[in-house]
Amino acid sequence: MHRRSLLAGLFSASLTLVASAADDKQLLWGDTHLHTNFSFDAYLNNNLSADPDTAYRYAKGLPVVHPYHQARVQIETPLDFLVVSDHAVYLGVMKEVHTNGVDTEGYGWWDSLIFKVGAWLLNRAIDRGEGREFFTNVLPPPTQSPREAALDTESLTERGGAMPDMRAAQVSAWQAIADFADQHNEPGNFTALIGWEWSSIPSGANLHRVVITDGDAASAKTYQPFSTADSMFPEDLWDWLDETSASADADFIAIPHNSNISKGYMFDEDSLRGAPFTDEYLAQRMKWERIVEITQIKGDSETHPDLSPDDEFADFETYPYYIQNGYTPYKADVGDYVRSALKRGLSIGEDTGINPYQFGVIGSTDAHTSLPSAEESNFWGKLATDSIPANKQGNWAETNYPQTSGWAMSASGLAAVWAKENTREAILAAMKRRETYATSGPRIGVQFFGAAEFTDEDLSAADLYQHATSKGVPMGGELANLDDAPSFIVTASKDPVDANLDRIQIVKGWLDSDGEQHEKVYNVAWSGDRELDSDGKLPPVGNTVDITTATYTNSIGAEQLSAVWQDPSFDPAEKAFYYVRVLQIPTPRHSLYDALALEMEHATDQPDTIQERAYTSSIWYTP
Repeated sequence: MHRRSLLAGLFSASLTLVASAADDKQLLWGDTHLHTNFSFDAYLNNNLSADPDTAYRYAKGLPVVHPYHQARVQIETPLDFLVVSDHAVYLGVMKEVHTNGVDTEGYGWWDSLIFKVGAWLLNRAIDRGEGREFFTNVLPPPTQSPREAALDTESLTERGGAMPDMRAAQVSAWQAIADFADQHNEPGNFTALIGWEWSSIPSGANLHRVVITDGDAASAKTYQPFSTADSMFPEDLWDWLDETSASADADFIAIPHNSNISKGYMFDEDSLRGAPFTDEYLAQRMKWERIVEITQIKGDSETHPDLSPDDEFADFETYPYYIQNGYTPYKADVGDYVRSALKRGLSIGEDTGINPYQFGVIGSTDAHTSLPSAEESNFWGKLATDSIPANKQGNWAETNYPQTSGWAMSASGLAAVWAKENTREAILAAMKRRETYATSGPRIGVQFFGAAEFTDEDLSAADLYQHATSKGVPMGGELANLDDAPSFIVTASKDPVDANLDRIQIVKGWLDSDGEQHEKVYNVAWSGDRELDSDGKLPPVGNTVDITTATYTNSIGAEQLSAVWQDPSFDPAEKAFYYVRVLQIPTPRHSLYDALALEMEHATDQPDTIQERAYTSSIWYTP
């Protein structure tokens, strides 16, 4: 066993023992968002060989062959669970066309000719390693607003493009994905969940959802995943989930991701069709979208400096590039970020009685390499092509992605789940009750509880989880009708083989009596002998990173931090939410490791260091 795996296992076991007396809760680490060579964009970007079997083997800690440079690679710490979430649209089609040619049966001679020419051009590009240009050229142009583009299209059909529908290839790919998951599923030891990605992207607005089921392969084979060939509108996905959960005898969850590049549409104030929210729409969204992905390779979605100007840590792994064919400047919108969406949800709930944005959070990678890597020193990039330092520094394409590169990507993130056991059903149940959190990569252990009253004595309880939940609720829970300010217990432990912790913060958002939204970040525990200033700010923890060697020391920071904190500005008549953010001390960023390997002093336009972090799901207060 790797040293890191052993230490992380002991760390995970210690947290499990703390919680087990109450409800058999254990902290599980995983990735709910990973693409293999069955995804069209992964295949076009030189992942020709790494299939779901490769993904599960890598996640379990086995060495595998990298799909691009063919070297042996291995995760530093094995995962507890994994979702292979290949794009449902064109599922397996690029691989099929490149391997066996295009199937034009049922099409007229003209369409068949177009498809055959398209297949020849596609295969030629793949064989030359130029699939990325082919990929960027078929991305949607930003010539309309996302709503106009969605309404004009109504569905991103697979007909009329360079490839035919090739339904048989998609069915075969889906069945293979389901079979691989069942083969690797080991209840109690490692969980392989079945899922896919629904990839709506009208005019470059990212509205993607990862869909996960707790069903097995037999259940999954009773349906074909809902894709953007069926509809570009999320409410149609939710309707499909309603119908299919009954017919397939399985439960589902849909997880929005990369809201940071949604052009304001992910957490909007009306539907993508432009219709006002109805009670049915709000209830459907709240039913199926219980958690969202707050951090991943294409950037962080907690907040943005333009939206949270008083938050000194708001500018973290910001990714200002839309997925489109053509350039438009990035503009942060309220509908793009998790914190502003949580605040907007309070307002919508005040007006309608239903808060559709009362969601928890997780992190995941969205890697297209089949390798769920979120470690700065062992990061294999977003796409197979970007797995070597020489390729990470180059722009994708001057016209489509000016300035973006493999170095602009973030080595992030991980999904942390407090589940009763390591099984499909228990993990999905934990997601449904929002007892989840996210990290940007390190395995920072976090517990967060809210109650009418906690004291310092509660923090020292032998069975903290049991004790705290007997008086209150864990992350993802709700408090109501309090006369006095709620109090919170938060504990954080460093990743046993990573950096020390800088601080614990609690982020509060609330709605005042005039309906105005507010937010405030409180420092509640920190390392060293630093003191808060009059504004509640804390001096920086320091920085031990040697940028000439990409090393750091744990001579600053703390291994563990904890606090009992009571809201000093509580108004029992105001709706509010609270979540925890834990910061590590600075460590080298993946781009610095690459730059030094290339004998450069710095990675162009990228910071040398990073303060990794964890975000918990919120606890809500309702009058």
